[in-house]
Amino acid sequence: MMTIATQIFSNKVALVTGGSRGIGAAIVRRLARDGAAVAFTYSSSPGPAQELAQAINAAGGRALAIKADSADAAAVQAAVAQTVAAYSGLDILVNNAGILLRGTLDEFSLENFDRMLAVNVRPVFVAAKAAAPHMKEGGRIITIGSVVAERSAFPGASIYSMTKSALVGMVRGLAIDLAPRGITVNNVQPGPTATDMNPADGPHADIITGLVPLGRLGKDDEIAGMVAYLAGPEAGFVTGASLTIDGGYLA
Repeated sequence: MMTIATQIFSNKVALVTGGSRGIGAAIVRRLARDGAAVAFTYSSSPGPAQELAQAINAAGGRALAIKADSADAAAVQAAVAQTVAAYSGLDILVNNAGILLRGTLDEFSLENFDRMLAVNVRPVFVAAKAAAPHMKEGGRIITIGSVVAERSAFPGASIYSMTKSALVGMVRGLAIDLAPRGITVNNVQPGPTATDMNPADGPHADIITGLVPLGRLGKDDEIAGMVAYLAGPEAGFVTGASLTIDGGYLA
């Protein structure tokens, strides 16, 4: 897992929110493989979170699982503080935590509306605000959005689409705010991606795959690769961008 050739993040510290499963776990593994000390949060899956951290540490990497509900601002702030205390700094923040609640206008409740904002949008601001003071020039803030910011495609996705669209605007503004300090802020917008919650052989996979010109779902490791690029030195001139990785879904 850990090799000299892949240590581009040696001496870097990363925090990934929602990192215990799916795309988040792939990002944690990739950053750890590339040499970073990685803390990651989880909310309701302590087993997978501890297994991931133990696997990385056993392979010679550095990983720390932190229980934190992203809807709880104090918990998000504490996760940043715990990361800094554990690894003596913070260089990379990946805002990955999010939820999907579906419902058409006539059935979607105000409570679910507020919950979507509380998990998908508010914590991105909270985490960035908490992390930025600890970052030096070359710091990276990366948010995981979605292609639904540009194409809802199915009934019942309006509020989820809204939350992902909000990230596009926030990232642009934060990029300008933090540019004088040499900190970049970007947004990754995955298309349909195979995860444990959205398997390639799931009940709706054929329909979704039919909308992707490449004819398949994305892989979580491919999303992690985009994140690793944005977190690395070669992306130093990329900021305020929303980069799509979707197999042509939006083409």
